[in-house]
This record gives sequence, C-alpha cells and structure tokens, in this order.
Amino acid sequence: MLTTAYAYSWDITDDQGFASRLAELSVDRVAVATAYHSARAGTPWQRGRTSMAASTAALYRPTRERVWRNRRLRPARATWTGHEDSAGAAIRALAGGDFGVDAWIVLTHNSQLGESAPDLSVTNCFDEPYQWALCPSHPEVVDYAATLAAESVHELEVDGAILEACGQYGAVHQCRHEKTDAIWSPAVARLLSVCCCAGCAVSWRADGLEPTAVRLLLREEILRLIATGDLGGTTDELPTELTAMLLRKRHESVDRLRQAVIGALPSGLRLTLHADPDPWTTGALVGLTPTSAADVDAVVVPAWQPGERSLDAVRRARAAVPDNGVVGAYVTAVAAARMPDIASYVDSLGAAGAGELHLYHLGLAGPARWADLRSAVAAATRREGATTAKAGA
Repeated sequence: MLTTAYAYSWDITDDQGFASRLAELSVDRVAVATAYHSARAGTPWQRGRTSMAASTAALYRPTRERVWRNRRLRPARATWTGHEDSAGAAIRALAGGDFGVDAWIVLTHNSQLGESAPDLSVTNCFDEPYQWALCPSHPEVVDYAATLAAESVHELEVDGAILEACGQYGAVHQCRHEKTDAIWSPAVARLLSVCCCAGCAVSWRADGLEPTAVRLLLREEILRLIATGDLGGTTDELPTELTAMLLRKRHESVDRLRQAVIGALPSGLRLTLHADPDPWTTGALVGLTPTSAADVDAVVVPAWQPGERSLDAVRRARAAVPDNGVVGAYVTAVAAARMPDIASYVDSLGAAGAGELHLYHLGLAGPARWADLRSAVAAATRREGATTAKAGA
C-alpha cells in the first residue's frame, strides 16, 4: 500500500523539525492544503504556540486580482499565516524529497462565501440555507470551484491534486457549537440534505417536477420520521421514483462540478477524489456517482474508525472503481481514542482492497501519536513489499 500523509502549510514552514520527522516516516506522498475551510488547528510540535486559528475558508496561494475581480465568489486570503503564498512556500520547501507532493484542495465547503451568497448555498426543504455549503447546481459555483483548483496549483510544481468537498455538503456538519449531533436519524439527515435551492428547482422542472410539491413531500416525510423517534432509522416512505430522481439530479450537478475542476487543472497530475461508496453521502467525502471513479486515478474512502463499516466502505469502493483505478483508505491518527493496533487495522484495510493508505495528519498528530503514524506506514510498506514480491514470483 502506498502512503499519503496530510499537512497544513504552517506545519511545514513554521516547524524546524518537520523535515527530519518526515524523512524518518518514509511516506510516498505528502498532501499540502492549498485551499481549506475555517479551522482551529492544534500545533503540538511547535514550541511557541498551541494552535493556528484559520478564521475563514481561504486560498493559501496568492489571490490574483485579475483572476478574481469580476467574480462574486472569491476566496479569502490566509492572512493568519503571515505569508501571501504559504502553501507555495511549504510545497517548495518539500522539493527534492524522496516523495511526491499533492495539492489538497477543498472546494465547496466555505462558510464565509455561503453566508454572503445564500442564494448559492445548499437549502433544505424548510428554506434553511446551509452557509457552509455551496451548491454545485449553480454555474457560478462550478466556475468558482474550477478557478480555485487552477489557482491552487498556478506556477507550482506538484505531482497531483487531491479533491475534497468536490460535490455537495448537507445537513450534518460541525458548525459553531454544534447541537444537532445524534438528533436526526440517518433517514432524516439524508432528506434534510436534499438541496431545494433555486438552481436545483430549475433542474427539477426540466424533468417535469414541481419544486413546491417536492419540498412539501420532503417536509411531511421528515416530520413523520421525527415523530417516530427512531434515531437508528435508515429508510423513508417517499415514492421510489422521486428519490431516484433527486439522487440523479444531484449526481448530474456533482459530475459537472468535478469535470470542470479536472478540466481546469494542468494535464498530467495524478488526481485523487475524496469520496464515499454510499451515493447519498454529502460532505467532505461525497457519494460516488456512476461516473466519478472513472475520472480520477484514485478514490479515497473514509476509514476513520476500525470496524466492519470501514472495511465494507473499502470493499464497496473497490467494486465501483475500474480495475485500473486505486482505492485508498483514509485513516486518522488524531481521533479522540487511540487505535489499539493500527498496524493490524492497516493490514485489514489492505486485505479488503485498499491499495493506498491516507494518513491524517502530519501536524495534528503530536509526539504522543507519532508512533501510531510510524506503525501505520510500516504496515503499509510491508504490504506493498509483499505484493511486489508475490507479483515478481
């Protein structure tokens, strides 16, 4: 299994020990965030501070005025880094290493832009906009995402691009002091994530559906499901034809956005898509559409928690990805509870069909968790060596 490890620009530029730790870890690729959402990120390796506060989503590259001046959607500058091109500086600092470097690009997740342009935001059937989520049904959002991707790698030597939030976000999202956790059943969360914005309504009308009637059906079913009080419920009673149409129309907009983003990137880059085998999934790792896996070199699925659910995600993705494509497993070394045996977990992911291990996160995993990263990389390397030896035999 090849290994990719993720980092923020300040993890690399503001920590003198980063290069030596990275060399000792021996990963195959490093992904550096070039466009990212707001966050307060811990800095456990840095002696002069404990966190970096990224107050808004931002482009960590120069925001060139001639590119963005006529666009309502334009990214913020990452002023908190003290550097106009912090991602570029980080990536240039990695040049010459014995590993590939990827631009890690977060696309439609932007609370600042969603709040300033609610008409372009995902909106549920109760007419509540999700300010963290730009809806890909709008050409303006597609143009923004494609331009953001192109500017993320402008005049920068990178080997690949990793696309996150390359589609639609939904109702489930950590926002401010979140008080919706465990409130909605999976079925309710899925229906609350159906976008009913003006752009989606135009698409529905093209298929002969009346948006007002669709919103009413969604509301009634959500209220019925809430009244049952089944937090584990996964099914609804909407007409099968309606749900199939809603999913198809979402996938059409997701496909348009992804293809525009890919078309805006330089040719020759290795393309990796953060995704989920469940076609209804919204968020950072969007649900696979029937065509998305064929557009990229690798699909990375969530495998944060050890267990059958993560292994099944890998198996389902492996079945959906073409034979020449790769499935990656996204594993965290910074979860609240440590994995008791991360090496064995990596082995099980490989046996389930994962050809890559994506590790989160080189800056957030401090001294207490670094051994977990080493163990995970060692296990992935052993599997890669065993596979190579078997192929040679």
